[in-house]
Amino acid sequence: MPPTRFIGEPITVEFDQPPLFAKQPSCPPRFVWGKTSFEVVANLQEWRDYGRRGRRANNMRPENLLKAAKRGSWGVGRYYFRVQVGDGRIFEIYYDRAPQGQEKRLGSWFLNREILPDGPDEE
Repeated sequence: MPPTRFIGEPITVEFDQPPLFAKQPSCPPRFVWGKTSFEVVANLQEWRDYGRRGRRANNMRPENLLKAAKRGSWGVGRYYFRVQVGDGRIFEIYYDRAPQGQEKRLGSWFLNREILPDGPDEE
C-alpha cells in the first residue's frame, strides 16, 4: 500500500457540463484546493460507499438498511475518485451526498488525501 498524506479539506469542483443528477456526479475535470486549480488528467479509480454514519446508522429497519447499503438513499453516501492531476500528483477526492443546511443541500466535495510516490526500494 503506497504511503498517503491525509488532507480532509473542502474543495470546489468545476464541470464543463453539470452532472445529469447532482447527487450522482461523475469525476470532475477540475478542482480547486485553496488557491490552486488542478486539472484532472486521469481518473484512476472510483467507488461508492453508501454506509450510514452517525445517527443515520440506526434509523432504518434491517431489511431496508441492506437495500440502502447497495444503492444508497437520499443524502447518504460518498462517491470517491482517485485522480491524477497535471503535475503527476495523485489525489483521492470524494463527494459527500449529505446535505449541510440550506446552503449546501446538494452535498459537498472534499480532498481526502494525497497518494505519495513510493520511496526508493530498500535492499
